Amino acid sequence: MKKVIFLSSLICLWLICCKHKNLSATVAVSSTDSSAIHFANEKHLKNVKQLSFGGENAEAYFSFDDLKLTFQHTDKPHGLMCDQIFCLNLQDSSKHLISTGKGRTTCSFFLPGDTQILYASTHLHSDSCPAEPAHVHGKYLWPIYADYEIFIADLKGNIVKQLTKNKFYDAEAVVSPKGNKILFTSDRSGDLELYTMNLDGSNVKQITKELGYDGGANFSPDGSQIIWRASHFDTDSERVEYEENLKKHLVSPMKMELFIANSDGTNRKQLTNLGGANWAPNFSHDGKKIIFSSNHKSKAIPFNLYFVNTDGTNLEQLTYDKVFDAFAMFSNDGKKLVWCSNRNNGGTRETNIFIADWLD
Repeated sequence: MKKVIFLSSLICLWLICCKHKNLSATVAVSSTDSSAIHFANEKHLKNVKQLSFGGENAEAYFSFDDLKLTFQHTDKPHGLMCDQIFCLNLQDSSKHLISTGKGRTTCSFFLPGDTQILYASTHLHSDSCPAEPAHVHGKYLWPIYADYEIFIADLKGNIVKQLTKNKFYDAEAVVSPKGNKILFTSDRSGDLELYTMNLDGSNVKQITKELGYDGGANFSPDGSQIIWRASHFDTDSERVEYEENLKKHLVSPMKMELFIANSDGTNRKQLTNLGGANWAPNFSHDGKKIIFSSNHKSKAIPFNLYFVNTDGTNLEQLTYDKVFDAFAMFSNDGKKLVWCSNRNNGGTRETNIFIADWLD
């Protein structure tokens, strides 16, 4: 039971599922011991560096020129009560707020040209953070906020355009490397499905149709394929539970596998069949492998990063943290890997951003 409770607490940091005077303040938990941030057997990583110190930091993604990161950050001790979007300059380690500082935000991503950022936010509904759901019979559930809309902002935080406007969940958006499509998750059909749209919000198309949670998708480097997490069902009772939760704008993330398809949703194939939660997938810089987070070995703690070929073969464990590694992304030149981890957090729940040189 303790493992279940601890897992539920840890997953609260995920979503995942991206203005006060001291929003940028942090609590330092740094260490001079390299073994605290780079574990044995992590042979693909070199020169591991911790980029954030304190709070809950997640979904750090590279700009197209690899010089910046956009990420979501919560720091309750310093007045930031739920996720807001920040930009981190990798050249001088400076960071600044991109989102409005109101509501809750998630899943930010650079647009081509690196002068604008895409993210989802609830700020139009309320300045305050939306309520988080209580656990139901010991189960952890993600909230599916219908107040999320998708916005484009410039690097100064000015909202340039609102791309969605409805009473449904619209979030988890990413941009094709081709610069022509946005891929996102919505429940506008009555189920959680993947959609594409143009960069101006036009030409919305639903590309998944099977009942269950399809989300957290990413494009391949050439824009021809997508990879995503999906929560589908082995039994009727699982299906009924999913449908009942969805009516309450909730979803359980405890059982997810990875799927791959063409960018228009055709040629859909299941990539993993590992059990547990397999999620936060992304393509390698050459498009030949998928990096993702999984707890399939324990079905609880820890979550670590894994590699697998795009045909599902040659599964390889990449990180060996004792608690949590996820949200991995390769730089566009393939030389760096950025991810979020509970390593070196002093035994707290803090999740920080790490970067390393990548060794093939």
